[in-house]
Amino acid sequence: MRLEFIGAAHTVTGSCYLLESQEKYFLIDCGMFQGSKRVRELNYEEFPFVPADIEGVLLTHAHVDHCGLLPKLVREGFKGTIYATKSTCELCQIMLPDSAHIQTSDAELLNRKGRRRGDTPVQALYSIDDAMEALKHLSSVPYEKDLQLADNIRVVFRDAGHILGSAFLEVYVTENGKTTKLVFSGDIGQPNQPILKDPARETGADFLIVESTYGDRLHQIYDKETKLLEVVNDTMDRGGNLIIPSFAVGRTQTLLYYFYNLWKQGRMDGDIPIIIDSPLAIAATRVFLKNFQDFDEDALALFKKSGKIPRFPQVRVCETAAESRALNSEEGSAVIISASGMCDAGRVLHHLKHNLWRPESTILFVGYQAEGSLGRRLVDGIKRVRVLGEEVAVKAQIMTMNGFSAHADSNQLLDWISGIQNPAPAKIFILHGEAQSQEALKARIQKECKVEAYIPFRGDLVQIVGRASEIQPSNVPEVSVEMEMEDVLRDFDADYRQLRQKVLSLVLRQPKQMEPIIKVLTKGRNYLRKLFAPYNI
Repeated sequence: MRLEFIGAAHTVTGSCYLLESQEKYFLIDCGMFQGSKRVRELNYEEFPFVPADIEGVLLTHAHVDHCGLLPKLVREGFKGTIYATKSTCELCQIMLPDSAHIQTSDAELLNRKGRRRGDTPVQALYSIDDAMEALKHLSSVPYEKDLQLADNIRVVFRDAGHILGSAFLEVYVTENGKTTKLVFSGDIGQPNQPILKDPARETGADFLIVESTYGDRLHQIYDKETKLLEVVNDTMDRGGNLIIPSFAVGRTQTLLYYFYNLWKQGRMDGDIPIIIDSPLAIAATRVFLKNFQDFDEDALALFKKSGKIPRFPQVRVCETAAESRALNSEEGSAVIISASGMCDAGRVLHHLKHNLWRPESTILFVGYQAEGSLGRRLVDGIKRVRVLGEEVAVKAQIMTMNGFSAHADSNQLLDWISGIQNPAPAKIFILHGEAQSQEALKARIQKECKVEAYIPFRGDLVQIVGRASEIQPSNVPEVSVEMEMEDVLRDFDADYRQLRQKVLSLVLRQPKQMEPIIKVLTKGRNYLRKLFAPYNI
């Protein structure tokens, strides 16, 4: 058999792997690339396979970096079946049309601006019609049940504990009388989290394909409810808004769970408005409440009594865009939970535009921020950002609460991996992570698990016979080089903006210094041009 790494290789997003055996082709995930502009451009490249040749897709969960290119796949000729758990199928019913809406809206905005410049119109990555067509290919698969994909291939979906319906996959491939077991982790969840069950334990594999999102970090263990309450109270005391960019699936429901507990315990003022401003999050919450079979015992005890979100007085939902816009003209302070979680799109951008410049407001990040995303730049300390075409000064408090992540951290991943002993993997392939996370996890795996680990590049292909494997490296350009360069340029830009502000302040206080400073700046600019001359820049 052959396994090709199409996405999530040296990047955090775009999960997609192509498995071929006996001239039958299957994809594991078909996800969208997110992050910097260069990374997002990968979504528009042609698939390195013929979509019509793909027999089926095994979908680990409904996050768009795992399912977001399914509409494109179907539009370009895929006729097979998309296999996923019941909850994942239901979440895709809202996630894919929402993604399509974002694609078409972004294209319309670009084209409105482009027409004034005479630019060639851009096409949306896919349409809502494409998304609706993709949904017709979904087929629900129960956890822990054998799925026979082909005469020689069977699959078992097991609970990954990451988001509702998430799974890791056991794929059994029989060739020449020998069966090889591959385990695709998808995204492994963090144990002991609200609502969902802990990840199931895997006992054996011949090859493991594992994520590494938090491969170099540990989640902080602390009282999240108390910390959340402190952030709320501090922001309300300052008279600002608390803006929480939140992933619609998983994170928003966890926040509601914590806020409900704080209110029920009498610890949080019932007059503080908590506003859910994300149609996707509202729809996702309704899906959650239809799938109690995926809940842990504590969540069952809380939710199943009424079959709906327990009511507490300060919660409001914004269904329409008009209601969302009205929030930014309301007096008083509020907690606003809005998508998207990495601030790449959605209603949260409007709330950032109206609150980033306010010192009394707080922007609280409770999830992973990918390289190149607006959320990551804010967390990294950028002082000015462009939001919806307008440059905004960052004066609000930027805070991060770790430990909310739906991903296992380094120790939790190692604990899960180390349980795979019967047999232990012959090789582990590390994907879905930034370079430092992947390298850190690789070092720990090889030292603590005594298993050879490899970090694939996009387009790498591995030939597998039994427990033997041979890697055929690709010649696909490496995306992470661009990402690393962006990091350097972002730091350079931050230094320049700080210098610019200091120079302006000095000249305003001491106008006589303007002429010598202009001379220094001119010398510096000429020197930079000289330095870059050999590169024709």
